[in-house]
Amino acid sequence: MFITFEGIDGSGKSTQARRLATHLEQSGRDIVLTREPGGSAGAEEIRRLLVEGDPGRWSAETEILLFTAARRDHLERTIRPALEAGKTVISDRFADSTRVYQGATRGDLRAVVDALHAQMIGMEPDLTLIIDMDPDEALARGLARRSGEDRFEDMGASFQHRLHAGFRALAADFPNRCRLIDGNRSVDDVATDVLQAIR
Repeated sequence: MFITFEGIDGSGKSTQARRLATHLEQSGRDIVLTREPGGSAGAEEIRRLLVEGDPGRWSAETEILLFTAARRDHLERTIRPALEAGKTVISDRFADSTRVYQGATRGDLRAVVDALHAQMIGMEPDLTLIIDMDPDEALARGLARRSGEDRFEDMGASFQHRLHAGFRALAADFPNRCRLIDGNRSVDDVATDVLQAIR
């Protein structure tokens, strides 16, 4: 299976991806836990260009090209080989993030994102878990991390609110593979819902 976690910055999706990977490994599954942008050597180099620096560093169009380049390398070097070897791949973000971040909230670019995805990526996850969380609380949590990778958090609260609406709309667009998980609760409660969705 190819499972992805999506959500706004600070929603807790990375924590939930790690917890799910640990749980499935303990039950005997062969797991590859990865992330986007990143997940392969070349994609990690592109990641630094995207998540660090000034919020106005790139246009949305340039970001789409950079994210797609990183995703293609990730797909070729990590995701496809793992799936072909019979492993379960859990990724912290995938194409849905580009659909929302660049395609829906920074201009009407969804058609561009979808066209590039069809040409260069051509696959969707089996299951996408969207951690749905209050944007203001998630933003405070994300900024408090001071990770140095907060270019998107620095775009402010209104941007996070647009992202939140974008992810909810995405869940409605892809009901067969997307599940909304209420992230406004304890880590354990969210993890219980994640496992229920997997089952």
